[in-house]
Amino acid sequence: AAGTAVKTFEQLVEKIRASEKPYDLEKITQAYKVAEKAHEGQLRTSGDPYITHPLAVASILLDYCMDTDTICAALLHDTVEDTDVTLDELRKKFGEDVALMVDGVTKIGLVPLVSKEEQQAENIRKILMAMSKDIRVIIIKLADRLHNMRTLGSMAPNKQYKIAGETLYIYAPLAHRLGLFAIKTELEDLAFKYEHPKTYETISRKIAESEAKRAAVYTDFSLPIKEKLDTLGLKYEAKARLKSVYSIWNKMETKHVPFEEVYDLYAMRIVFDCDDPAREKAICWNIYAVITDLYRLHPERTRDWISTPKANGYQALHLTVMGPDGNWVEVQIRSRRMDEIAEKGFAAHWKYKIGEGDEESELNAWLRTIKDILDNPEPSAIDFLDTVKLNLFASEIVVFTPKGELITLPAGASVLDVAFTLHSEIGMHCIAGKVNHKLVPLSSRLNSGDQVEILTSQSQSPQPEWADFLVTAHAKTRLRAVLRKMRQPIMAKG
Repeated sequence: AAGTAVKTFEQLVEKIRASEKPYDLEKITQAYKVAEKAHEGQLRTSGDPYITHPLAVASILLDYCMDTDTICAALLHDTVEDTDVTLDELRKKFGEDVALMVDGVTKIGLVPLVSKEEQQAENIRKILMAMSKDIRVIIIKLADRLHNMRTLGSMAPNKQYKIAGETLYIYAPLAHRLGLFAIKTELEDLAFKYEHPKTYETISRKIAESEAKRAAVYTDFSLPIKEKLDTLGLKYEAKARLKSVYSIWNKMETKHVPFEEVYDLYAMRIVFDCDDPAREKAICWNIYAVITDLYRLHPERTRDWISTPKANGYQALHLTVMGPDGNWVEVQIRSRRMDEIAEKGFAAHWKYKIGEGDEESELNAWLRTIKDILDNPEPSAIDFLDTVKLNLFASEIVVFTPKGELITLPAGASVLDVAFTLHSEIGMHCIAGKVNHKLVPLSSRLNSGDQVEILTSQSQSPQPEWADFLVTAHAKTRLRAVLRKMRQPIMAKG
């Protein structure tokens, strides 16, 4: 867990002062006082005073360098839902931003006559609505969920199960999409621990038992690399990164192998200091050269996320080499700046309303997709959830237009998805595509690195069966809207 846990407001203030960031302590103190008074006498299931929860959430957000308003909103996030404080009072005292965030995190009142699932989906829809206005909402929600998961032990088992399932289903992927890897990993591990307690115990025990052996192997592997890097005069730190329990289990499940055969239990991570971003790429490849001089490279397992960062801003150079004990080891190379982004994601450098860096525009494109889904109200909240889920791109591909522009899409995307991504009109009139200069049908699935050209015809009109080979939410919503419009006159006649 990042940072230190805080139990009291004094400890939080200490932590704020230690951060040396320009926080407005007076405003934060105000927020704390309102929250403390509102939650007075309330206890958590664990028996702790309720106020310990908002304090913990604020503390997690401090680790992510969030701004004053976010810290205030974190302290106040349960006041409107659980006490008699109103949004208007918060708006008057703390301004529009804080009120908007608190409202975004507040659950909707019970909606009559809907199932539990739909209620859940409605709540998530509401969070996403607020998030598309202000990304900080979802970051507060993730910190809130993380603290709830850390203290899940005091809940009734059926509650534990429900909350853990929901965490794996929506919150961990959201954290991943925002590049909050530390939060994502901890959420997955905690959820897994409550969903499969026995398996979790077994894997944890095996990790502990093989620790000494692993450490020895890592030392053998890393020593020659470090000696070489030292002669280059680089300032760097190298450490072994152990896979999380959840990802080890995932590997065992998908590859159908026992624990003993999960070779990439650990990866080596090299993080170097570099003041000049323009030199980062060259240094990464220098380190790559050092490692491949020492060890045999696995030709198909090199990933260059430096030239084309992942959609959540992640940059690094990954390679896999054969270690001295005959096992494959993954090495991740990144600069200190890339490491910050990898650990803290957009939160590390979310510029709120100012400036448009590359990673912001990527994120904004994704937020626009979410807005897009929200603007076209689906009859069913559950369908909506699945659509959002698809767009949390667990894995993504990058294709090129004939002009060489990059388009990032979910894995499994088709030619038609590209057409809709370029423009709804192009999507509606798409008849086929050329992939790497070969003619293919619009249902054709794409691979990373494909060059895609779209062919259109004015006589083409959208077909219902198109929905079967669309993966992107944007395209699905557009297609549904147009098909609905086309049905209107027919229905009127009927």
